[in-house]
Amino acid sequence: MSLTAVLKTANSGLVASQVGLRAVSDNIANVNTAGYVRKTVDQQQMVVGGRGMGVEVSGVKRVTDQYLQLASLSSASEAGRWEAVAQYMDNAQSLFGDPSGDSFFFGRLDDIWSAFAATANDPSSSLLRSQALSTVEDFLNEGARINNSLQDLFRTVDTKITADIDRANDLLDQINKLNADISRAKMVNADASGSENIQSQLVDELSGLINVQVSARPTGGLMIRSTEGVMLAGDGAAVLAYSRTDSTKGYITAVTTAGSGVSKPITITGGELRGLLDLRDDKLPGLSDQLGEFMTRASDAINAAHNGATTVPAQATLTGRYTGLDLPTAVSGFSGATTVAIVDSAGQLTRRVDIDFDAGTMSVDGGPAAAFTPASFLADLNTSLGATGSATFTNGALSISAATGGVAVDEGTSQKAGRGFSHFFGLNDIIRSDGVTNYDSGLSLTDAHGFTPGDQMVLRLAQPDGKPIRDVTVTVPAGATMADLVNALNSNTTGVGLYGQYSLDANGALAFTGSEPFYATASVVQDNTSRGVGGPSISELFGLGVTERTSRANRLAVASSFIANPMKIGLAKLDLSMAPGQPVLTPGDGRGALALANAGDVVTRFSAAGSLGKVDMTLSRYASEFGGSVGREAAAADTRRDSARAVQTEAMNRRQAVEGVNLDEELVRMTTYQQAFNASARMIQAAKELFDVLTNIV
Repeated sequence: MSLTAVLKTANSGLVASQVGLRAVSDNIANVNTAGYVRKTVDQQQMVVGGRGMGVEVSGVKRVTDQYLQLASLSSASEAGRWEAVAQYMDNAQSLFGDPSGDSFFFGRLDDIWSAFAATANDPSSSLLRSQALSTVEDFLNEGARINNSLQDLFRTVDTKITADIDRANDLLDQINKLNADISRAKMVNADASGSENIQSQLVDELSGLINVQVSARPTGGLMIRSTEGVMLAGDGAAVLAYSRTDSTKGYITAVTTAGSGVSKPITITGGELRGLLDLRDDKLPGLSDQLGEFMTRASDAINAAHNGATTVPAQATLTGRYTGLDLPTAVSGFSGATTVAIVDSAGQLTRRVDIDFDAGTMSVDGGPAAAFTPASFLADLNTSLGATGSATFTNGALSISAATGGVAVDEGTSQKAGRGFSHFFGLNDIIRSDGVTNYDSGLSLTDAHGFTPGDQMVLRLAQPDGKPIRDVTVTVPAGATMADLVNALNSNTTGVGLYGQYSLDANGALAFTGSEPFYATASVVQDNTSRGVGGPSISELFGLGVTERTSRANRLAVASSFIANPMKIGLAKLDLSMAPGQPVLTPGDGRGALALANAGDVVTRFSAAGSLGKVDMTLSRYASEFGGSVGREAAAADTRRDSARAVQTEAMNRRQAVEGVNLDEELVRMTTYQQAFNASARMIQAAKELFDVLTNIV
């Protein structure tokens, strides 16, 4: 071997040792730097003409483990998701108050029952009546406050999603730009670990926002894809966008550099964005819907008891609520019997009209029964009342008045959609609403649907995670019955039939059920339908869509007439068993007040809402179930968050054990490189001495 070859060999050793020492120095200097991945030097033997000619540095690489990287990214996505859910569910739970404190929302029902029980002891007390009304008002106002706060949370989550999308776009852009830097360094065998460390930290942050698939680019750097494989970063950064409306589920779209500017919905199964979308589209609307269902049924229970009661003396006029139906349709479908009574100021009966819905007859003062039909009901009722009173039906509301004295109704056995005659029409409701809150319409498949043919509504079918399937435009059919309308909704071509079915239950509630394999959900994009002139739309009457169902808790209020005059609260009941000439209403009768006090113990039908399905139970039991479900949802989110945190911590610890700097190992490497450097230097010194000897000989 020539001296030149010796010098070249020794020099390569010096260079390799210096590169190794620099790598070790960087590792030691960054031992406590977050996100730093230790470096090692790749060396290989140089062979020329079959002989060793020293060593060359083929590159400096980061010490990583692909499995542990993917595990940490996956755990970060899961932790990010449940962090968001737990945070906002804790906020939502706090709105209902402390279960052990006086401010607990569900405890206000007990205050209502106690207040009405007190009125039974002294029905003539205006103070006790006012106090009872105040407890009802407090309950309704507190429910509206909670619902408003839930809507505020909804808007906060919406804003947070938008902010996260902006941050994700920024991260994707930075990751993509770093790919160019890394590729250039790889081409010349330069150290790209600095850029790779920064890129790795950006990917870690991105995985906390949205779950992604990460793979290496052949030329250096990373490729980022969505769950279904849409390229988000690699050779160009995609732009994410948040698509949403107040009435539909939100979803994320991506415009890729290779997609000609076309936005494509992407699937998100993890990360903070998944948690926020779950909150926005399911959990918070579910709580609001469940609150509305609870308050509606509580109001119904109070109204049911009050419609079976009356004041002493009786009110001159009973005016019903807006039913959203025409009178023939509203009357059809009733079963059982009810009695409309005209009572004078002394409480004596002046006219009694017995209505038998099963037989379809009316009788006056126990006389012969005369037939009526739903179409002739109003005219026949007026005929039966004669000169003692009158009935009108205007703008969807029934009203019955007495010429002198007052009107009282005995509900009897009458029943439609779980409500008696007076209750169904709301003739004596304490609590009123400015729209439909009870979606048990009472309609059957054979009833006229009443909606204007040709009117249209647009429904959006989406996957459970919010990713849209398609929009369908449903046209109100020329067919007149509810069966025709349901068939139009379920059409395979212009309806939802390919993805699910709408069904009408025995109480006239319309609901959608998704079918395999998508288990789609349906939301209302637009509804231009109307039942009659100025009547409710399909979505308003049946409570279709999140907008309708989440706003009903704010629609309930104590009727202004009761606030103005608490003596209008009915605390007595008709006693139709009294002998002729005896009063059927007596002062001091508190049976109506007792019925109001016991309204919470009456078994009530609750529709599916939030986390609770369709059930039949007492109002007090449902309050306990509802309160418990709110706590369980928050506790479950906390548990999932803690579990996700534990998995993330373990994954990060294992990853750090591989990627982190170990000072003992680095000391060994430093000693090795120092010795190699010294050996190469000694080899150069020996070559110099040999050269000097040869020179002196010459």
